[in-house]
Amino acid sequence: MSYWQHWKYKHLTFFFISIVFVALLTRFELFHQTLIHLGNYGYIGAFFAGILFVSTYTVSIGALLLLILAEYLNPFEIALIAGMGAVFGDYTIFRLVKDNLVVELTDIYKKFGGKLLSHLLHTRYFSWSLPVIGALIIASPLPDEMGVGLMGISRMKTYKFLILSFILNSIGIFIVVSASVLVKP
Repeated sequence: MSYWQHWKYKHLTFFFISIVFVALLTRFELFHQTLIHLGNYGYIGAFFAGILFVSTYTVSIGALLLLILAEYLNPFEIALIAGMGAVFGDYTIFRLVKDNLVVELTDIYKKFGGKLLSHLLHTRYFSWSLPVIGALIIASPLPDEMGVGLMGISRMKTYKFLILSFILNSIGIFIVVSASVLVKP
């Protein structure tokens, strides 16, 4: 196996590479013009930016796209439409965690004291804190994977997750877009 397969910080490395990649891309006029052109697509571009905004690997492109769209569109409307796109992205992550990742981690979970850990996670302190911590992460401009993962393992009902994801992402996107409008000279 290669060194990369054993690298402990793959996701963090991809996150930083995506930021550097977007920073380099913004120096090219063609890329900048393409993003500005998405303003012509209006709220479809905002929906797409919302999908990109939730992932570690695409958050920098999604944020840049939202900031460009804020020059042309209403911040409140951007937040609502991009919030719907973010729900789409978060739901994909939620299903992956709830359906697939939990199954893959079962052996590791059992190896490290699954019964004790299950008991601890289902005490009254942890049963409410996992969704709360997850909600705070989703509402922040940080990528949503960790927050969605916490909500996925907390046995949250799907419809509650979808509603909460929409509200939290819309608020977070609205704050980011509004801040950019206020800071702009």
